[in-house]
Amino acid sequence: MTEQDIEMPCPMCSVEGQLKMLTHIDEIPYFGEHTQITVLCNACGWRQTDFLPADGKKPGASTLVISKPEHMSVRVVRSSSCTVRVPDLDLEVKPGTASTGYVSNIEGVVNRFMDIIIMVTRQCYAEDAPMEDIKTLQEMHTTLLELKEDPIPRAITLEFLDPHGHSQILSPDAVQRDLKPEEYEELPVGPEPAVFSANS
Repeated sequence: MTEQDIEMPCPMCSVEGQLKMLTHIDEIPYFGEHTQITVLCNACGWRQTDFLPADGKKPGASTLVISKPEHMSVRVVRSSSCTVRVPDLDLEVKPGTASTGYVSNIEGVVNRFMDIIIMVTRQCYAEDAPMEDIKTLQEMHTTLLELKEDPIPRAITLEFLDPHGHSQILSPDAVQRDLKPEEYEELPVGPEPAVFSANS
């Protein structure tokens, strides 16, 4: 792993001289060699991580039907430009301006969705939302929770859509395809890449 100082103020707290860039090159099965880049601020703790493949990638989608317990341990690489969807439940997480990448597994992705559902459910209770909306959220949470059972009672589809092609579900059971032109046009690309001046 290499570490470099970045000669610019932190984009969050604006403190000078506290930004570091860490780069780490690794090999991920099915994905190949990639570089993990993390920019962090020692002053406020802000950090952003992304993953870049060594070889050029084109816009792509990676889809897995989660149908057996073994799928929960499947590794995933999600870059800051990736939209994650569970179409069966009409769930979607798009990259925003503060989006960050991660390496995890299917269970980790499912847990992230469940955490969001719990947070939204609490907001609905606090705002006296219709019970029908709360019930829908609870049913979504139950369906995701049941993916951890053996056998899984209901198969669910998970999609990674990345206009930069840096994300993938790393399983022989996953289907890889190019993004359709209309999908590419609709998808957000996440945070703008920053231009850094670094000292070795």
